[in-house]
Amino acid sequence: MYYPYRYGFGWHIDSGYLWVLAAMLLSMLASMWVQSTFRKYSRVPSTMSGYQAARYVLDHNGLNDVRIQRIRGNLSDNYNPRTKVLSLSDSTYDNYSAAAVGVACHEAGHAIQDARHYLPNRIRGALVPIVNIGSSAAIPLFLIGLFLDLTGLMWVGIILFSFSLIFGLVTLPVEFNASSRALNTLKNDPAFTRSDYEGAKKVLIAAACTYVASVFVSLAQLARYIGFAKRRDND
Repeated sequence: MYYPYRYGFGWHIDSGYLWVLAAMLLSMLASMWVQSTFRKYSRVPSTMSGYQAARYVLDHNGLNDVRIQRIRGNLSDNYNPRTKVLSLSDSTYDNYSAAAVGVACHEAGHAIQDARHYLPNRIRGALVPIVNIGSSAAIPLFLIGLFLDLTGLMWVGIILFSFSLIFGLVTLPVEFNASSRALNTLKNDPAFTRSDYEGAKKVLIAAACTYVASVFVSLAQLARYIGFAKRRDND
């Protein structure tokens, strides 16, 4: 996978670098897609706002204790399992649209996962402190090992970085399950309309692609780092 390509003027570009660029481009396109899809379905009216939809789903699942707050930003919505607070962004909170309802119900799905002790969600939570340490130390350790020709230190950096990939892989079923819970509610609960379901489905599919793209970026980066370390081992 890591064969250098020679171009004119003596330039060398290895295939690992090209894979990383391709993965980053995929991630950027996925992000653009979810933004444009959200804008499109933000023009599809709903009888509920994002806040009302999230509150409805939470209350109907016995999660009256989960608080909803408004935060600044666009699509920065999230659920914090430690504080039991669901945060809805400016673009979602009081937006009466199918897109806002879909995003809000997705975040409510995370709260339901937390309450039901959904296993992948618990695994992801356990990985958070490891990933936080690994993400801050992995690249510096790898670069120090690279410049000082200490391949052992490079491999330590690679191992730490690999936790980011593991975290991304565990995140996929968590996000897919939250979207599935949201869409099942929107499809089967008479409080929501058919347009709510259709718009939310398009937005959540686009959002899911951003998580898949993120995993590809981490995988491409990890493979490139491993390629560097192996070449140093063989020198």
